[in-house]
Amino acid sequence: MELSSIRRRSRLCRGWIAYALGAAVLPAPLFAQERPEPAGADTARADSVAIALEGLVVRVGRPTATAGGASALEVRLDSMRVGPAPTLDQVLRAMPLVQVRANSRGEMQLSLRGAESRQVAVLLDGVPLTLGWDHRTDLSIVPVAAAQAVTLHRGLPSVLHGPNVLGGVVEVGVARGEGGPLELVTPASLQGSLGIDHLGARALAATAARPVEVGAGSLLVRGGIGYRERGGVAVPGEIESTAGDGDGRRLNSDLRQFDGFLALRYRSARGAWLSAASSGYHAERGVPPEMHTAEPRFWRYPEASRLVAAISGGTGQRATPWGEGDLEASIGIDLGRTEIESYDGPFFTTIDGTEDADDRTLTFRLLGDHTLGERGELRAAATFADVRHDEVLDGGAPMAYRQRIWSVGGEVAWRLAPAAAGGWLSATRLTAGIAYDGADTPETGDKPPLDRLGAWGGRVGIHSVVADGAVMLHAGVSRRARFPSLRELYSGALGRFAPNPSLRPEELVAAEAGATARVGRVELQAVGFHQRLSDVIVRASTGDGRFRRENRDEMRSTGIEILTGWPLGPTGVVADLTLQRVRLLDPTASGGTRRPEYQPSVAGRLDWTVPLPLGARADAGVVYTGRQWCVHPDLDTDVAIDPTTRVDLGLGRSWRRVDATLAVDNVADGAIYDQCGLPQPGRTLRFQLRLR
Repeated sequence: MELSSIRRRSRLCRGWIAYALGAAVLPAPLFAQERPEPAGADTARADSVAIALEGLVVRVGRPTATAGGASALEVRLDSMRVGPAPTLDQVLRAMPLVQVRANSRGEMQLSLRGAESRQVAVLLDGVPLTLGWDHRTDLSIVPVAAAQAVTLHRGLPSVLHGPNVLGGVVEVGVARGEGGPLELVTPASLQGSLGIDHLGARALAATAARPVEVGAGSLLVRGGIGYRERGGVAVPGEIESTAGDGDGRRLNSDLRQFDGFLALRYRSARGAWLSAASSGYHAERGVPPEMHTAEPRFWRYPEASRLVAAISGGTGQRATPWGEGDLEASIGIDLGRTEIESYDGPFFTTIDGTEDADDRTLTFRLLGDHTLGERGELRAAATFADVRHDEVLDGGAPMAYRQRIWSVGGEVAWRLAPAAAGGWLSATRLTAGIAYDGADTPETGDKPPLDRLGAWGGRVGIHSVVADGAVMLHAGVSRRARFPSLRELYSGALGRFAPNPSLRPEELVAAEAGATARVGRVELQAVGFHQRLSDVIVRASTGDGRFRRENRDEMRSTGIEILTGWPLGPTGVVADLTLQRVRLLDPTASGGTRRPEYQPSVAGRLDWTVPLPLGARADAGVVYTGRQWCVHPDLDTDVAIDPTTRVDLGLGRSWRRVDATLAVDNVADGAIYDQCGLPQPGRTLRFQLRLR
């Protein structure tokens, strides 16, 4: 496990083929089964299907597929080869068709089909980490040692996931999963892991679980701690003289972080359930300065801490005069504190600016579903969040900001023919949903209130299993909106941005169609998509070294995603490829269009796992990213980032309760840029032990 680098690409484990592609392979007998018996209504459960692939070794969790949208990929953390005290960005790097990159604030962000981090929701036990001051979260310091499952919804998510969900959803399950609390089948356990790298970075984690019988119900208690520390990430050799600290490390890339979690979940004999989870971290870290600008950020975070807690409960499936249904309610609190110190130069000796910020987000959520005869189901959800942010700049007067954001929606899933009738009609399901989202910014301190904003959204989708269950076809279209965050409206980022409180909401209209097939032992999924994002919020240079967030006319994304896996004798290969064309319609640009930032037209990777004698294994991974573009603040123009190829190698062996891994990341020690002036770590040698 990479310990010195938050840019580490986790290696794939055996059974990855079944995980990555099982989301798309729907045998007809499974589709015809009745809906699983979750303990609480999920936002997409009725159009999700669990997959059980025969003949393949499934070491990861339960893949799912969604009607009217692309597949959802679900992974169990205890089956992935992630290292000690893993963070969310490391897990997402091991998932196909996802791009993760660092920004100039030192934060890790993700991108899906041209959708940026503010357009993809991240939920921790139903608490939206991306509803807050910034409407996004730093993936590199979100600990996931507490998580039992991570689910990625690409493309067209359900309208019931809440507000500001345009391009996808990442769900992190600690005490609960998609359908309510996670299954209470975990035995008593104690696990630990530790690792080091060649630069002296280290990390360790320990988790424990214990089931307890409580009357006629079951209670599971889980807890854990994590610690990671590094002096810095490896700097690529070819730029060490300009970006290094003299010891082979990237300048100001150090980190020290503690985290911990406690989770309880209870289920009664009748299916009613209650879950509670709390997860938090405390970190101190540096921000590597950009190399391409004359005035980069020289920032440090003396403190970055967060506490997220959620309590939720559900009735379980209950008989009613009209059929069956259930009801679920949850409340979450997200508390954060951030301290920033800005320095006058790369020696980090003189502070020329400070920012102290406290955040509090309260979230309330109500979900319910009910059967509509034997062929359908009605689901509904309501979400409300109250966001507060208080900050002090350079020791001055406190400033307060507030935003309220909400969403209500309903969705119907309908099978075209009863399951008992057989045929393709019984294996075809139609979904349709509608939602209304709203936001307002009331008067706080010296900030006048902004106009109340509202937008409607909807989704229609269909999927069908044909060819005796060997092929699944699906298609869908959706419309959603995202409201500007408080940071986009008001923040100056210590002189880096000019505020713009006149920003309008973004509106996305998206369509996709896909096919998934199994031919012999080869599994293949192809999904074509087209997205039109109106009033897109982009950063533009002000000409004085700063940026300003502005609405542009429209961003259009058209492309195809291909995901395939096949066994080659005793070995396993997984490959994914994204081809896309992304254009930004900008009336201020020459010709009326320009290139959006960080949207490569070609991206893909290939992973190969080979068994070796004596129970060992070898892993090889190749990641390719095509040409990208960024806005240069000094030149006030777009500049290109050349295509890059990254190679990672690993060697491991498992014993009864011990797994050891020795790996080299970025074997060629190349300068690989995700963002202008910010290279990924250079060659890193790492060693990890995991005790199960």
